[in-house]
Amino acid sequence: MRIIDRYLLAQYVKTFLICWISLTGLYVVVDAFSNLDEFMRYAEHSGKSLVRIMGEFYTFRSIYFFDRCSAILAMIAAMFTITGITRHNELTALLAAGISRMRVVRPILIAAAVVTVGAACSREFVIPALREHLTRDPKDLIGNTAQEMHTQVDHETGLILKGQFTIVNEQKIHRPTFVMPPGLDAYGKHLSGVDAYFQPANDDHPAGYLFRPVTSPPELLKQPSLTFKDKTVVMTPVDHPTWLKPDECFVASAVSFAQLSTGRTWRKFMSTPELVEGLANPSLDFGADVRVMIHGRLVQPLADVTLLFLGLPLVLRRETRNVFVAVFLCLGLTVVFMLVGMACQYLGSIVVFRPSLAAWLPLLIFVPVATAMYDRIDK
Repeated sequence: MRIIDRYLLAQYVKTFLICWISLTGLYVVVDAFSNLDEFMRYAEHSGKSLVRIMGEFYTFRSIYFFDRCSAILAMIAAMFTITGITRHNELTALLAAGISRMRVVRPILIAAAVVTVGAACSREFVIPALREHLTRDPKDLIGNTAQEMHTQVDHETGLILKGQFTIVNEQKIHRPTFVMPPGLDAYGKHLSGVDAYFQPANDDHPAGYLFRPVTSPPELLKQPSLTFKDKTVVMTPVDHPTWLKPDECFVASAVSFAQLSTGRTWRKFMSTPELVEGLANPSLDFGADVRVMIHGRLVQPLADVTLLFLGLPLVLRRETRNVFVAVFLCLGLTVVFMLVGMACQYLGSIVVFRPSLAAWLPLLIFVPVATAMYDRIDK
């Protein structure tokens, strides 16, 4: 690595860290002040210090913030680095020495590629591991606040899961009312209870919900279990007296509690293999939007690099000495790029485009433009 490479890398890393820390700090300050009362209430309840609670909460959030902003940060850092050496006539000296513009920006491109790879690894490995922390609502850090329940359908059995609200820390549905599909409605169309608790799979039963106690239909408790396609779905005390009390029943379902309490939010914290597994799960109705998301995960690193290749030629060709002009160009280009990407994803989610085309179309539009602009840098 030559001296100029080390110099440019140092400038890029310094600029990237400054931008990341500044934007993250701005996000933390705004969000923390709007939720300060909730943090203080949780600190009083848990006995932990306020600084520790906020530090833990925003450490996890800063990781997700990096994933969301990595492409923009990589381009801003690259533009500021190029603008900086241009303002001090360092780029002119390098060009006078016979070094091409493409050779000058090579270490910057390598550093930006490292950022892109790091964001992809965080997206696939780190964020899914921190899913429970990232889905925590700052207004319900204790987890005992009633939250709206998102009605879900178990598409394997046709069971509709409804309830009044959920309690996260107990994984409880208050006043559950499950609508029984044909084949499971022998004792009534609706299965209701006071509370239903999510139970993970064990030796006694698959994953599902324990009704404690059952309020309707009362005759269900004295009847044998109900099966659907050779699979026991509703377990009653008649067939399972060892672990079910006389007023309890169990409903097997692959719909997790996270889906009921957070709705579609939990999907963005899943890794690509988990999304692919969800497509194969007959209980989940992963539609075109998830297919677009999966293709988008594969395209995202290429899209980040394409955005960088669109931005750098604007700065190199103009040789602007004004940092604010570089920022304006960066923001304008990013807005256009993101709007096109969002429009394509929306059209893919409503099946106007195929999911694969919706994810790849922005690259088909912008890659030729970026290639033409980059090839003309030294001309």
